[in-house]
Amino acid sequence: MTVGVTGEAMRSIARGTILAVDDEPDILVALEDLFEDEYRVLTTSRPAEALELIAAEPDIDVILSDQRMPGLTGDALLARAREISDAQAILLTGYADISAVVSALNRGGITGYVTKPWDPALLRSAVRGAYERHRLARELATERALLRGLLDHAGDAIAFKDTEGRFLRLNARMAERLGAPSVEACLGHSEAAFLSPEDAAAAAAADHAAIASGAPTETVVGTGPEAAQTWNQVTRVPIRDAAGAVVHLAVIARDITEQRLLEARLRQADKMQALGTLAGGVAHDFNNLLTAILGSLELALPKVAGDARLSRLMTNAAQAAQRGAALTKRLLTFSHRRDLQARVVDLNAVIRGMDDLLGRSLGGFVQVEHSLSPDLWPAKVDPDQLELAILNLCINGRDAMPEGGVVALSTRNETVTGSADPNLKDGDYAVIAIRDTGTGIPPEILGRVFEPFFTTKGVGQGTGLGLAMVFGLVQQSGGTIRIDSEVGRGTTVLLYLPRSREAVEATPASKAAPAPAPRRARILVVDDDPQVRHVTASFLNGFGYDEVEVPSGEAALERLATERFDLVVADLAMPGMSGLDLAEAVRRRWPALPFLLVTGHAEAARIPADFAVLEKPFPSADLAARVATLLAPGT
Repeated sequence: MTVGVTGEAMRSIARGTILAVDDEPDILVALEDLFEDEYRVLTTSRPAEALELIAAEPDIDVILSDQRMPGLTGDALLARAREISDAQAILLTGYADISAVVSALNRGGITGYVTKPWDPALLRSAVRGAYERHRLARELATERALLRGLLDHAGDAIAFKDTEGRFLRLNARMAERLGAPSVEACLGHSEAAFLSPEDAAAAAAADHAAIASGAPTETVVGTGPEAAQTWNQVTRVPIRDAAGAVVHLAVIARDITEQRLLEARLRQADKMQALGTLAGGVAHDFNNLLTAILGSLELALPKVAGDARLSRLMTNAAQAAQRGAALTKRLLTFSHRRDLQARVVDLNAVIRGMDDLLGRSLGGFVQVEHSLSPDLWPAKVDPDQLELAILNLCINGRDAMPEGGVVALSTRNETVTGSADPNLKDGDYAVIAIRDTGTGIPPEILGRVFEPFFTTKGVGQGTGLGLAMVFGLVQQSGGTIRIDSEVGRGTTVLLYLPRSREAVEATPASKAAPAPAPRRARILVVDDDPQVRHVTASFLNGFGYDEVEVPSGEAALERLATERFDLVVADLAMPGMSGLDLAEAVRRRWPALPFLLVTGHAEAARIPADFAVLEKPFPSADLAARVATLLAPGT
């Protein structure tokens, strides 16, 4: 059953409630007649019933009680009422009983007394004054309760000061922020009693500025060492008196450290995205250059076979270009623009297979140690990119040990539950740890090591991409990376790779390039870059094919409409009609004609899985293999 409050009752409560207690019914009728137009009036002739009404009616504002009543005198009644109600009390007496009045004042907390017979105007005035006092007292109590609740339960540090900066009220969070032992220890003092002179002076200056402006102000304050800095957004609100003068200052300090960290992560993600866009944008042109360079060197090397010195120089140039191609692939992997060739691998086997590479790369002053778990879980990762990541981290360790030292590689299994790192989800991980005994990373730098292009090395000694690429690799593999470092004690980098439940895949055997098809074939080469087009056509010519070169997709369609070709080899990224547009047009008009897309940036467009793709830069053997496969009967 639900009990509602009628509109009439609500109006009565809004205009105040009076309880009249007198053992004479005529007096009660007179009091009801006197006040019923202005107040809600409750009456009773029995003191015991009056106490029951007071307990049941928390909204009673004023109690009017006769002094002489059977069973309980007025002063005794009001004293007991005081225990259960905050209503104002007025004693009505027909006798000059000063002792009763004094008792009522002391025990019942009456605000006044009126003698019988009463002056109606005087009694109305007394009741009106008592009602106003009760209303104001309740409003004040409500405001105090709200303020106390705000101070005690707010997540922010809150304080109220006078114009001299002294604390009048504050909550425990503000006392904690000041480093004070308690709230009480702060009252009457300013920040100068708790903060450093510099911080106290800054707070005082901000207080004075807010008071002088007369308007709310906001500042952001950072405290602590840079690596573990906390940030607070401090709002100062001047409080004015009735005359408009600023007499107090409210100070609200909100901890925004987590927000700043999230903003920093967002900026980091933006930098990563910007680098990815940059890498993707330049990859096609860069791979075109490398294709022309490597292809030209491969075509030229047989012609200088008799000149050992020239052959060595050209071989060195080819190797340098191949390193450039590897760097491009690493950039695209980092930027999420190149698919990882992930497979389930034995991580211990990958590390053992790097012994020679690490020995050559780290030099004789660095000792490499292994501590590999024999029952390490497998993980699904691109083994070539993982090797590059480990090599990068080992080289960083070497650079941190200019006098030599130890780089230790270890592996272990770890089950993660309830990690505070949002990038490390619950689950089973195979962990690779790379530890060095070098100089360590200062705390102010540790938070920036994954930023693209950030490096502490001298000009020409580092690109600032190494750790960023490692970060990209492990994230694409579903894991994360963590760094523990201490200045003077060395650094440990932990790679967390999710455990794979699949069996370890065998290393794919390298296949020899198939020989070119024995029959003569006409191949249309489409590329807007004349140097790349010439290299591709020269390779095909060397394989024994007849090649025709055109610079655009539109030109290719014109030749295809009038001539017969056995295969089309086209670049993906071309102005106007792209290679993918051309491939789709060819598939619609000549569905039996094989088509090979060549690209330095395979993720620049969504290429259907059933299209043949060759990535730049490519050696002639790879091109020969793809062409022979596409021209083979039944393909």
